[in-house]
Amino acid sequence: MTIREPFVAGQFYSSSPRALQAEIRGFTGEGGPREEVIGAILPHAGYLYSGGVAGAVISAIDLKDTFIILGPNHSGRGRPFSIMTEGSWKTPLGEVKINSELAGKIVAGSRHLEDDIVAHLFEHSIEVQLPFLQYFKPDVRIVPIVLGQAPPAVFKEIGLEIAGAVKESPAEVVIAASTDMTHYEPHDPAKAKDAQAIQAILGMDGDELIARVQGLNITMCGYGPVIALISAARRLGAAEARLVKYQTSGDVIGDYTSVVGYAGIIIPQPRGVR
Repeated sequence: MTIREPFVAGQFYSSSPRALQAEIRGFTGEGGPREEVIGAILPHAGYLYSGGVAGAVISAIDLKDTFIILGPNHSGRGRPFSIMTEGSWKTPLGEVKINSELAGKIVAGSRHLEDDIVAHLFEHSIEVQLPFLQYFKPDVRIVPIVLGQAPPAVFKEIGLEIAGAVKESPAEVVIAASTDMTHYEPHDPAKAKDAQAIQAILGMDGDELIARVQGLNITMCGYGPVIALISAARRLGAAEARLVKYQTSGDVIGDYTSVVGYAGIIIPQPRGVR
């Protein structure tokens, strides 16, 4: 069985299981109400910087059997649109198995996605989500998908393909898009740009999101996964999104001269829609 070894353990998060659990515990709440969601948007920086945002989202949602996690390709390695359909991902908290049945349905129905591990080996955007999921749901399964650069129409189509497979799957699924927002700009301009991108996301408008990303030069690394998520969620009946938490690295460490923005957003499950 293929095992994807951790790449950023000890860098983005603790490599010690006990320390990692304590780290996550400090970013999450337990015992509060959880909401049924179709999808979520999560940041993927080191936990020191973005853990508070990721933890707020994970604490607020009902964790399902399987998470389809869409991440950007920072390394440029592998196939442009890469899905892993077999094996597991290892973290200090254990192994997370891939939902091979659902992954197989997705790749079989896609014109774009290819079964490929290379794009995943040195990519952190999916990996950093896993310990948060494992902390609350040790038996969670995943479908990991890495997306490279493409026209927005491709991301939309991938989203529709994912939605089609989810509709046919017996598994209960959450679709997550992994992205950070503006990179390495002063706090106030970064926050203003990110507010524009977030507004488009909350309106569930992928076209408006890409228009703002390009028009305002918003250095949002995972806009492709977010566009795919919006497309999938709309096909699955979603009508709205809600901001859970936004902050910048400056809010954490007090240096506002050059920050990265982090947004945590959920797409609720409409009542009566499954």
